[in-house]
This record gives sequence, structure tokens and C-alpha cells, in this order.
Amino acid sequence: MKNSASEQVFFIESDEEGEERELGRDEMDGNESDYSNDSNEVQRKPSSYSMAWPQSYRQSIDLYGSVPSPNIGFLGTSSLTGLGSSFLGSSLTRRHTAEIIPPLKKPLIQPIDEQQRKSSKTLIHPHPSRKSSWRKDPSKISHEVQIPSQCSFGQAVLNGINALCGVGILSAPYALQQGGWSALAILLVFSVFSFYTGMLLRYCLDSEPGLETYPDIGQAAFGTTGRVIISIILYMELYACCIEYIILESDNLSSLFPNAHLSLGGIELNAHILFALLTTLAILPTVWLRDLRILSYISACGVVATIAVVLSLLWVGVVDDLPMHTKGTTTINISTFPVAIGLYGYCFAGHAVFPNIYTAMANRNQFPAVLLTCFAICTTMYFTVAIMGYSLFGENTLSQYTLNMPRELVASKIALWTTVVNPFTKYALSLTPVAMSVEELIPPNNPHFQLYSMLIRTALVISTLLVGLSVPFFGLVMSLIGSMLTMFVSLILPSACFLSIRRNRITRSQAALCIAVIVVGLVASGFGSYSAISEIIKELFA
Repeated sequence: MKNSASEQVFFIESDEEGEERELGRDEMDGNESDYSNDSNEVQRKPSSYSMAWPQSYRQSIDLYGSVPSPNIGFLGTSSLTGLGSSFLGSSLTRRHTAEIIPPLKKPLIQPIDEQQRKSSKTLIHPHPSRKSSWRKDPSKISHEVQIPSQCSFGQAVLNGINALCGVGILSAPYALQQGGWSALAILLVFSVFSFYTGMLLRYCLDSEPGLETYPDIGQAAFGTTGRVIISIILYMELYACCIEYIILESDNLSSLFPNAHLSLGGIELNAHILFALLTTLAILPTVWLRDLRILSYISACGVVATIAVVLSLLWVGVVDDLPMHTKGTTTINISTFPVAIGLYGYCFAGHAVFPNIYTAMANRNQFPAVLLTCFAICTTMYFTVAIMGYSLFGENTLSQYTLNMPRELVASKIALWTTVVNPFTKYALSLTPVAMSVEELIPPNNPHFQLYSMLIRTALVISTLLVGLSVPFFGLVMSLIGSMLTMFVSLILPSACFLSIRRNRITRSQAALCIAVIVVGLVASGFGSYSAISEIIKELFA
């Protein structure tokens, strides 16, 4: 049934009567159409939402959270000549303009003419042309990165898993060590609530034409203020993930090479500091890149990397028959239970990408099934890793279970090196959206834009290093991120936006459920943040 409580019907007006006739509609007088059921027959037009800050959000998050289609060209060109200029040219340009700049070579997605558009029954996502402010020769302007708007069911599932299941899985056993076995209930509750709020984001996108991203939803719900606040929270979450990558690399590399050290100008650098510095130096050139398509293809292997790390733990526990240490494990640990809340909250930090996945799907009616599949797979992996890791290592479980795995085992080496390599492709993709949002504040046509851009990106990288060295506590920092930021992104804001956008068009039960999710999110955020900050302070002054 269309009007069931679980599947609300949203209406938008058709843009062109002629298009309605071509698609076989019976009524042509501007009547409303069911977007949820006819999503493949509607073409959204660019609106004022795409003109407000941050304009770069759509493109940058597409690269951050999308697994590229295997059907498109590797770089969108017939050669690798564009790679050499990727430090100078911008494939991710930053401002909408009224001009249309023809590319030298064919873009990844060919624009369709009016006749083709009318005869097509597929959804084409519009990407307004942009112009780089520091290029003076139009002939040197490279085409934009455009993620295909015909994402299949399988590709959408991979994108969702890649967004949901990241480094958070390494701390799933540590969350049980902090909260006890009862913390598994928190993991399940957050999984269900996050799935529900993911569906709410879809309903918000369907509420009116022109909504494509999370900031767009915030603007529709709470005006420009809502857009700015939500954008800042999303960018803070991405920035915090980069800090986690630095800590992760430092911990795992120092575990592999514990005796590494360096004396520099009378200053002794231990393994943790040394590898944090080396990681930063290795990552910095990737952040200067303007064309991140190569990294986006490599980072698409994140799903494979996650599965490899999970299988390595299972291999150690089952095949290598590592002894269990369930004796002494606790049912509930009240003092640090809020830390576990933040850790499991971080595990479902994929909502920033969900709107992009939804608007890129060829058949948007499949989005609920995509979301359900992603959450089912990821929750299963989180449960499996948490139970196995805590059973193997008991109360000695560290913030990353890879640090507990015996070094002499082959599976342990695979897990460690996979964990070490993966962040090198993820870091630039996570930081670039933040950098691009700051670059939008630079006046257009500034002749020194390229210099300012490199300075901004360098400063952001150095700042993540300094923060990572100041609070080198992977699990506690993750708990703080999950409590302070992810709770808002995944639970509180989607529910609040849905209530604001739909207002009197929802049932009492839906309103009550949204309010319950908001209350749970606020309580979890408050207790989790306080506990994480308290534990960090305790560790700093221990």
C-alpha cells in the first residue's frame, strides 16, 4: 500500500507537461505526482540550494563516499596526461557560474539534448558547470569529476558499506571491554535507529525538488542557519576522522617497529611521534592533489580491506586456535559504559553520504532495500568482531584489536598491514571536502588562489598532526567523535529536519518516534562526551 506508515508518500509538481506526455501520464495540467513511486521519471532542476555555501559539498562527498562504476573510463580520458597537472588544475572547482565551458575531452557523463531528455526514462542528475577562478586559459580547463547518476543496486550497497564500515570496526571489541557484554544492546539500538533516520533523510529529499545533499535538507528545514550549522558539523566529523587516521598510523606502525626512533636537533623522537610525522609527510602530497579520482578508485577497496581485517581476526580465533580469555569479562561496566556508547555511535557514521547515494541511484525505489542490506551486513560484522575480539583478548583488549593480535601469525600481519595502508587513500578524500569548503570563502578570481589553497590544505594537515600528538588515544577520541558529532549527524539532525519539513503531515506515532530518537541521541551525546573527555583528561595527567 502506498500510504502505509512506514512508507510515506511525498508529492512534487511535474516540471514540464510535455515531459509528462512523453512518459505516458494521464493528467497534464500541473497535477502532483508520487515521487516515491515514480522517482525514475522525474528530473530535478538546479535550485537555490546548490548556490549556497558549501557549493562544493556534492562533488567532494561523491568522491569521498562513492565506489566508482566499473563501466566508466578510469580517468575519463584516453591517457594519463591529466595526472601530471593534477596538482595545478582543479577537477573539483568551487563556484557555480552561468558560463558553460566546453571540455577538451569528453566528460564521464555526456550531456543529453532536449530530444534525448524527453525520450529518456532515466533520472539524470544535473551538475552545473563551474569555472576555476585561477585559470586564465579556457583551453586548459579540465572537465569536472562527475559521479554517474545511474548507480545500480550493487554499487549503492558497496557505497553504503564503504561509508558505514570503516576504522570504527577496529574498536568494536574495545567498546565491549569498556561497557561490558551489555553494550551489545547499544550497538543493536543504534543500528535500528540509524537505519530509521537514514530513511528519514530519503523522505526529506523527496519532500521538494532541488534537495540533493545533507546541507540542502538542513536549509529546507531551518533556513540558511540550518544549512551552515549542519555543514560545519559534517566537516568537523570528517576533520576528526583525519585525526584518527594519524593516531591509527602511529599506533600500528610503532607496533610493527617498536624500536624505531630518531634524534633530531637534540630532540628524541620515539616510535609514536616519528611515525606520526612520517605519515603526515607521506599524506601531504595527496592532499595537494586536485584530481582525486585515482584515490577514489583505490579507496573503493575499503570494503575489501574491512573484510580482510575481519577475516584475519576470525582466522586467528578459529584456525590458529588462539586461546579465549572470557574469564574475567564483565556484563556491564557502569563507569566507562558511556565510552562504549560513543564508540558504537561512531560505527554508524554514514549519514553524510546517504543523500548522495540516494540521488545517484538509477532506481530510487530500491533505496530502502539498499539501506537495509548495508545495515544488516555492517551490523553483523560489528557484532562478530566485537564478540570474537573481546572473547580472545578479554580485559586486555586495546583500542584497536590489531594491536592485540600475535605478531608471529600470518593473519595478524595481514590485518596490521591492511590497517596501515588503507588510511593513506582515505585521508585526502576525508580532508578535501573540508579544504574545499574553506576555499569557497576566498574571493573569486583571486590571482593567488592556488597558493592560498595549498596553504589551507597544508595547515589543515599539520593541525591534524598536532591534535593527534596531543591526544594520542584512538579509542577515546573515537568515542568523543561518536558522542559529540555522530549522534547529531546520524540521529538528532535527521529526526529534527524530518519533523520540521513534514510538520503537520506526519502521524502522531511518527512524531513520537522522532522525538524519542532525538531524546536518545541527546542523552547519549551528553553522557558519552562527558565520559570521553573525562577519560582523556585522566590519561593526559596520568
